[in-house]
Amino acid sequence: MRLILSLAITLMPAMLLAQKPRVHHGGRTVHQRSNHNYNVIKINRAKARIVCPVFEDSGYPYQGIGFKLGDPFAFTYKFYASKHFSFGLDFGRSASGLYSRYYREKFPDYTEPDTLGPGQSVEYLTHTVKADWVGEIRALYHIKLDKISPGLQLYIGPGWEVRSLALTYNYFVNDGPLENKIEETDAKRFTYGIQGTIGIEYSYFRLPMSAFMELDVYNDLLKDPGYRRVQGGVGIRYVF
Repeated sequence: MRLILSLAITLMPAMLLAQKPRVHHGGRTVHQRSNHNYNVIKINRAKARIVCPVFEDSGYPYQGIGFKLGDPFAFTYKFYASKHFSFGLDFGRSASGLYSRYYREKFPDYTEPDTLGPGQSVEYLTHTVKADWVGEIRALYHIKLDKISPGLQLYIGPGWEVRSLALTYNYFVNDGPLENKIEETDAKRFTYGIQGTIGIEYSYFRLPMSAFMELDVYNDLLKDPGYRRVQGGVGIRYVF
């Protein structure tokens, strides 16, 4: 037992010196960090590159597919030709509830006063939207805003919008002071026009995704020239 204690006392200073090497500089004791047994964290090179995995300058062209919530609710496709130019294509259903007043105002366009008899008149009652499809195509110019936030882009550009509407109007037919009846008529409306788009897109994810928010101004050129409507929405795309 005495032999073991004697060996422990003899070896302990050597063990402490091995664990805490010191260097004397002008009477000061300095610990050398390089002599300590630190575990260095190693990061896989592939993981190190995945910070913003899309829209690298050397990776164009890209494609993106996803969906947009808003007006319209649509499936969306985007072709990123270069870091500054892209082309977008959306197809979906318009937010018909936002156009309810407009559809009511258009009721006189789908009635035929010349078919009414003497003393007869019609009065709008309600309408039902059966289909309200919207297709959009755009050419966009992108500006990177990495100085504000990595992965952020601003885009702006012109577009073309096509709209196809099918609805049913229900209305009163006033046939003299003692007789009224309810009738209905189907209406179809196809039109198109130009639009301007401004939006922002964010892609600083560890997945190949981009999120966007945009605002459009649509101007009808066919059925109702001069009619303007503000549209827009938010969405997400898978980029590949």
